[in-house]
Order: sequence, then C-alpha cells, then structure tokens
Amino acid sequence: MKIGLIGAGRMGFTLGRHLSDFAKSHAEMLCVEGFYSRNQESAREAARFTGTKYYEDMETLVQACDTIFLTVPDGQIANVAEEIAASSVCLDGKTMIHTSGALSSRIFSGMGSRVSGYSIHPIYAVNSKTDSYIHFQDCYMTIEGEGTKTQELICLFEKMGHTIRQISADQKAKYHASAVFASNLVIGLYKMGTTILSECGFTPEEAEHALMPLFANNAENMEHFGCEKALTGPVSRGDVATVEKHLQALDGDAREVYRLLSKQLCNADSQAIQTILDMKE
Repeated sequence: MKIGLIGAGRMGFTLGRHLSDFAKSHAEMLCVEGFYSRNQESAREAARFTGTKYYEDMETLVQACDTIFLTVPDGQIANVAEEIAASSVCLDGKTMIHTSGALSSRIFSGMGSRVSGYSIHPIYAVNSKTDSYIHFQDCYMTIEGEGTKTQELICLFEKMGHTIRQISADQKAKYHASAVFASNLVIGLYKMGTTILSECGFTPEEAEHALMPLFANNAENMEHFGCEKALTGPVSRGDVATVEKHLQALDGDAREVYRLLSKQLCNADSQAIQTILDMKE
C-alpha cells in the first residue's frame, strides 16, 4: 500500500507520522510516499516531520500512490475530490479516504466504481501538529464505505493497535455528534462551571485552577471504573434538598443545562429527584 496525504494540518501531521512510524517496521504492508498541500511550506514541514517526500502538485502525488488520505478541513473535501476526479490521473483501483467525522464516503461518488471510497475517523482530540501522534495509537477508530479494500484497511489499523468499528453512511452525523458530546461540549460545560464560580468572587483564572483537579480526577475515574461507578454528587446519593438549592441558585441556560444533564444521571432509585427536575420552573 503506497499512501499519500493531501493536507498538512494537525490531522495530516498526526496521521502521517503515525503511519510512517509504523511503516518503518512493516515495509511489507505500507509505504508513506508524502504530502501535498496548497500551503507548500506546511507540506514541506510535514514531509520533514514524517521522513517522507514533499510533492509540488497534487496530480503527481495521486499518480504515485494507490491510497490517498484527504486530511483537509471538511469544507474542502468535496472540492479536492472533484479536482482529483477531473485530473488526468488514472484513478482505476485507487483508494480515496477522508478523515471527517461528520461526512460520509458518498462524497467520493463522483469518481464512480473505479475507486474505493472511505471515511476513516479517529475518536481522538488532535490539537497539535507535533505532539498528538504520541498517544494516537490508543484511539478507537471508525471506518465507513463500501469499497473493495474494507478488510485490508481494518486489518492495517488493527495491526497498528487500534480498535476499529465499521459504521454506515447514514450513521455518520449522529456518530460525530456523540463524539462532540464527549469532547467539545464537555469543554463547554467546564467553561460554564468556571463562569458560575466567577460569580462567587473567584477570578476567571482562579476558577479554572480550582475546578481543574476535580475535572481531571473525574475523567480518570471514568476511564478506570466506567461512568456509573465514577459518578459522585447529589444525584448519585439521592440528595433532593441539595438539588433543589442548586436549581434555586441558577437561572437561564445554566439552570436548564443543570436540569437536563442531571436527568441523564437519574436511575430507578432517583424518582424524587426526577420529579423535581421535570419541573421546568
């Protein structure tokens, strides 16, 4: 498998380094040829970071590879795919893969049956060009597509240490929303928590520092023990009076978020709290 990457942002750097490091000891399985990007300096930097080549034009990279990863922003995937389809390169037998969580492989439908089209998405927060690859092998991945290379790609990523699950194109948007709940929206909740604490006289910086150990310890407990056993707080102990005080102290969006998320924590033994939370006002 000869792999090329189009796009040299955080995902391109991370996936490219992950693949190229694996290729060093598994040359019989794959070779990472290199990068193309409209930002030439980023492509050069990515090639240096991964020990691969820099390509000055996209067609040359596509011609040199049998498997192409589009590691560009979601809004650019369709345009890049159309540009490749309109090029003079023979695409017969090639595999096209994008790394969007929300978009499906149907974005490659304009290329017809001559290519195998997939979306492969890591459930992982890629926040750095140069550091995110370090623990990337630990992430869960999903693959979606109906080409001829499905099992080969699944076997590759399993060999690299990933658990990889196949999903359908119709599930992509909801699947990606689930990841947003567990990632981006958690940060939104943390931000809301620091704002509320600031209303108690803490500076924004103090609020962040005060809540961070609680946040980190909770995440660690969820990882080691699961959500149910990690749960603490008034809902878990059936503390109706405290929940009532919280609802009285909060208003607006904060009160509604507290109410809705607390309902998610209720079980069959939380009927008294459930009744309070069902009262919107």
